[in-house]
Amino acid sequence: MAPQGMEIERRNETRLTLGQALPYALLTVSILPILAGYAWVLIATFSQRTNGLLPLDAQGNLGGLTFENWAFLSESDIWKATLNSFGIGMSMVVGVGSISALAAYALSRMNFPGRKGFLGMTMVLHAFRPEMLLIAIFQVLLFIGGIPLLGDLFGFNTVGGVALVMVTLDLPLGIWLMKGFFDNLSWDMERAALIDGASRFRVWWEILLPQIRPGLAALSIFMFIQGWNAYIIPFTFTIGSRVANLPVYINRFSGDTSFVSWNKVAAIGLFQLIPVLIFFIFTQEALLNIYGGGSKGGT
Repeated sequence: MAPQGMEIERRNETRLTLGQALPYALLTVSILPILAGYAWVLIATFSQRTNGLLPLDAQGNLGGLTFENWAFLSESDIWKATLNSFGIGMSMVVGVGSISALAAYALSRMNFPGRKGFLGMTMVLHAFRPEMLLIAIFQVLLFIGGIPLLGDLFGFNTVGGVALVMVTLDLPLGIWLMKGFFDNLSWDMERAALIDGASRFRVWWEILLPQIRPGLAALSIFMFIQGWNAYIIPFTFTIGSRVANLPVYINRFSGDTSFVSWNKVAAIGLFQLIPVLIFFIFTQEALLNIYGGGSKGGT
């Protein structure tokens, strides 16, 4: 009885271990191509040439490690492009985050005329692709450019104009995302604060916003990545290196008639990835708690 029972127990434990290990094994196999891609980017940035994941020199021999691909760091244009990309990304974080949080609170907690129509129109606006609105946006930016002072900041061929367009196009997504978080919050604490004489703004700022920090973190990182990697809008509405962002800057190295130095492009791409990783490190704690934000509001 005892030996047979122990054998059955060992078999069950083995099956349980294999059952638990199988999902991890499948996940590891599925991400191997992605890891191989990142490994190639890292190797290519410090190599003269590459053959698969192997670094080669100019003669095709194994080796050829170099820092020449990072020589672009000494150019002033790369730092202008980096500053422009950072400005667009942070404008989207602040602009979309603040406006979406305010609008979503009103749409979630207040009942006013035109509320359903506004929600429906917001969804319709989100359905339009930016490519469909390029001519209309161009006309708007030209009109803004003719306004004294304001045109110098938000007109055509300005970083502020690109940021303004990006914020406007992504507001519908931000509003709907934040509205979902406000909808999941309990009314108990809000009603208690309103009965005690707190204003709507104070309730929003001191009681509700701390409870939806995971949602704000998620929206912030999505908006920063989208603004940081934006290409169509900056490429269309900017001229010259003074207002170009990093994706537009990288496009200069992939012309149709010139030789493309993929190793240098990989180095610039890795340089572009670093701020996104830093931004994610500072927001990952709130981002990983995204599913717990709404439930905490009821306690």
